[in-house]
Amino acid sequence: MAAQVTAPSGAQWFALHTLSGQEGKVRTYIEKFKKAEELDDAIFEIMLPTEVVSEVKAGKKSTKVRKLYPGYVFIQMRLYGEDGKVINRPWYFVKEVAGVIGFVGGDHPAPLRQSEIDEIKARIEAANGKEVPKVQYTVGEEVKINDGPFANLNGRIDEIDPDRGKLKISVSIFGRFTPVELEYWQVQRVTE
Repeated sequence: MAAQVTAPSGAQWFALHTLSGQEGKVRTYIEKFKKAEELDDAIFEIMLPTEVVSEVKAGKKSTKVRKLYPGYVFIQMRLYGEDGKVINRPWYFVKEVAGVIGFVGGDHPAPLRQSEIDEIKARIEAANGKEVPKVQYTVGEEVKINDGPFANLNGRIDEIDPDRGKLKISVSIFGRFTPVELEYWQVQRVTE
């Protein structure tokens, strides 16, 4: 991650609500056209926090990038003048970007607090370079088996092997607990 830079004068962080699946396009468009629109002095940084998620299905491991805040892009910009009024050029430029629903907060959005931005950046940093399982289970958790010869039975997780995407589960068959090894996708959480 780049060295911590002090925010330009008057710059604040705002959340943009976007159409689902359009977050990347919104970020790319703003980054690409802010210079052409001569808004480099009003729009500074655009964040789209993501993490890498892995899943093992039928013995094959796949990874994909998952958005930490689906439907949102965070933008550091100078939106308000010293008089407290919205500066029209950056306001309309951002609002008119295809895929943007609007600023969170409507016509007079409140900037995000520094603690909120720090938390978002900490989540990005924590996710950086790590893969997380798509679904995270805990030892002792009760699950329902939905595939294989033990389908529709409930069991308790005894062991978790995230690298192989496998779970060791104790299943009660004829009054005795039997250990069974299953893949993550073969079970689901038991909802109360």
